[in-house]
Amino acid sequence: MTSAATVHQADTVDNAAATPDHPQPYRELGLKDDEYSRIREILGRRPTDAELAMYSVMWSEHCSYKSSKVHLAYFSETTTDAMRERMLAGIGENAGVVEIGDGWAVTFKVESHNHPSYVEPYQGAATGVGGIVRDIMAMGARPVAVADPLRFGPADAPDTRRVLPGVVAGVGGYGNSLGLPNIGGEVVFDAGYLGNPLVNALCVGAMRTEDLHLAFASGTGNKIILFGARTGLDGIGGVSVLASETFGEETGRKKLPSVQVGDPFTEKVLIECCLDLFHAGLVVGIQDLGGAGLSCATSELASAGDGGMHVDLDVVPLRASGMTPAEILSSESQERMCAVVRPQDVEAFMAVCRRWDVLATVIGEVTDGDRLVIDWHGETVVDVPPRTVAHDGPVYRRPVLRSESQDDLIADSPDLLPRPAAPSELRAEILRMAASPNLCSRAWVTDQYDRYVRGNTVGAQPADAGVLRIDERTGRGIAVATDCNSRFVALDPYAGAQLALAEAYRNVATSGAVPLAVTNCLNFGSPEDPHVMWQFQQAVRGLADGCAQLGIPVTGGNVSFYNQTGVRAILPTPVVGVLGVIDDVARRVPSGFRRDGDTVVLLGETYDEIGGSEWANVVHGHLGGRPPVVDLAAEERLAELLAAAAADGLLSGSHDLSDGGLAQALVESCLVGGRGATVELPALDPFVALFSESAARVLVTVDPDRADDLLGMAAEAGVPAHVLGTTGGDDLTITDIPGFSLDELHTAWEGTLPALFG
Repeated sequence: MTSAATVHQADTVDNAAATPDHPQPYRELGLKDDEYSRIREILGRRPTDAELAMYSVMWSEHCSYKSSKVHLAYFSETTTDAMRERMLAGIGENAGVVEIGDGWAVTFKVESHNHPSYVEPYQGAATGVGGIVRDIMAMGARPVAVADPLRFGPADAPDTRRVLPGVVAGVGGYGNSLGLPNIGGEVVFDAGYLGNPLVNALCVGAMRTEDLHLAFASGTGNKIILFGARTGLDGIGGVSVLASETFGEETGRKKLPSVQVGDPFTEKVLIECCLDLFHAGLVVGIQDLGGAGLSCATSELASAGDGGMHVDLDVVPLRASGMTPAEILSSESQERMCAVVRPQDVEAFMAVCRRWDVLATVIGEVTDGDRLVIDWHGETVVDVPPRTVAHDGPVYRRPVLRSESQDDLIADSPDLLPRPAAPSELRAEILRMAASPNLCSRAWVTDQYDRYVRGNTVGAQPADAGVLRIDERTGRGIAVATDCNSRFVALDPYAGAQLALAEAYRNVATSGAVPLAVTNCLNFGSPEDPHVMWQFQQAVRGLADGCAQLGIPVTGGNVSFYNQTGVRAILPTPVVGVLGVIDDVARRVPSGFRRDGDTVVLLGETYDEIGGSEWANVVHGHLGGRPPVVDLAAEERLAELLAAAAADGLLSGSHDLSDGGLAQALVESCLVGGRGATVELPALDPFVALFSESAARVLVTVDPDRADDLLGMAAEAGVPAHVLGTTGGDDLTITDIPGFSLDELHTAWEGTLPALFG
């Protein structure tokens, strides 16, 4: 085993200056030759092992956004002053924060934990939830809900059967233990995700506006306190290629997995401890320890502050013996936070931590210099300008090139696919679609989540949007939805990203809420592939332009690159989360057909738009042509109509039309609401009426005595409205098509996932 003294000598700044030609494994750590040269130029010497560890993790794609920065800047360029006025914190902070009225603010963000979840499904997904929850805590908010956009390979693939149960158990196990309701998300299956599932996690937090906290270290002499769990060897390499044995000699220790190991009960106590610290006014600045661990927390706090920082690694509480400085700085052990505290508040801070039995240690202080200095065993192992680590990393302008294969994809139109025409054929397709993996009930998944813990959940899956009460006195609440049809993005990244935005925006609107802000998780293949970078560039521009047109800001998000198996990239998947506000959750609109005798109305217009549709995917395994046309002005008119109708108490139910079109919306509305319906299709080709996935459409129900009021409001708003029929009975009857009993539909819709996953 390497002795402390040996590593101590090898890792010092003085030793690095004296041994400029000492070879270092920078390539193994993911650094390019020119990046390593730049580090040496910044420092005026070779880096120590600890410094190399910090730069390698902080300059990784995950932490530095080095391939995406030049494109993400477009979000700021397209954000207007009016959009900024809604934000208390935006891009660059741990999470975005928006005001929702009555002195309340909400913070929300979605991030990826894709690769760890493939390696170790349970812990990868669980710690993904834990990490995003701490981002919300770091803003000064109480986490109040989570959601989980998930994507897997084919539902019947052996690898999917390995990964999915563990991921779902991890999401549920961590979130349930924290006492956070899971109010939304998606489960999508596609061959494009085989070998590279996407596990995105969203968290929402609520706070009074005056409780906002930011991540910065200011005030010379202020103390740096590390609190929460001890630091161990688990998680090293979680955001880069860093592995524990890379530094120094072989230690003889058993190598622990690069996937972090979570403890939700420790995190639950940490949440309550943080809230008490905030309410007592004991925190100047705060940062969670997630990706890159202490390397990230110390460098980002110092970089965002008004001075330097000194840290003593000797006092960091460890749960493994013989850890090197590089390992301590790079560990991604979970359930840890780092706070900046005034000297006179340290004892009060410690008293709060003791009350919650949370381990807390002063590990350093803010200095009046401009360096981040870290000591170990009395000598300096890190002496760096913190901004060069945290914020001034490499910026790449990767080649952007639209591949000729895109033309072939678009030319492969679904118009030549055989379409069902006979009533019996249409009936069979409706039933087949309802039972397909992407359209069937998600109850097998969502029943493993506690959707109603804390008592403020007003709507959750299978509703279009999760609805949560924020203020118990006034009933003020929020609605959250995440969406992305990656097939649409593959066909047209610009339009596909806008369609993802439109669907999430529409889902929030169907609840009666007013869309207010956006977060995103941009999942793509390798940035070194010019076609992938073209997809990414187009998706970013499409999303930014769409938000500008709708007047809602992007408050933050996440980029996940290198999602591919070999040279095959995943389908481009820019997941969009939209948050809306509703003045009184008692007036939210539930999903489905809730009452007998209501009038069923289709809002919006239907066109022959089958490209990228679920019908083409399920029935023919086809992806090609063009996606539906995006009309954001129509989406905005529809959302305004839905909000006004909800506020007036006009709607008894609503459900957006998206995957599977009207046919699937009718099936789900019947099953979710427990009511049948008799409907007549619009004057279109029945196939188009049933399976088109045209955007800006919602199915609503209204008391027949007030149907004319709704139709009048729709006409005034410029929203097409078609009366389809009436709810009631135990069957779904569609024009000229043999009817479906609800029992038959229920068997088809509910049976698929249990049959696949047990």
